[in-house]
Amino acid sequence: MILPQPESNLKTNLMVLGADIISIMGNSPFKNKYAIVDDKMNKFLKRDKDRTPDLFLYALTFLHTIGSIDKKGYKIKLVKKEIREENQTSLFANVN
Repeated sequence: MILPQPESNLKTNLMVLGADIISIMGNSPFKNKYAIVDDKMNKFLKRDKDRTPDLFLYALTFLHTIGSIDKKGYKIKLVKKEIREENQTSLFANVN
């Protein structure tokens, strides 16, 4: 499990920034379509004066690593993951 340091600034934490990027990508006009990275970065930077392009790219790399975004050239899109319900098999199902 990834846990932030207690003394760290949560405004610049990668998980928080990644969640904000997901929020930006989930809203119109970016919803469910590929959009240019610069457009999303501009919206990201406008939300807080402490944000930098480097933080955006680090958070974007984090999201790509965990499979939350897809890229095509200079465009990115939010990936929707389907949740499959799998029933857990019982440990005692085959006990006679």
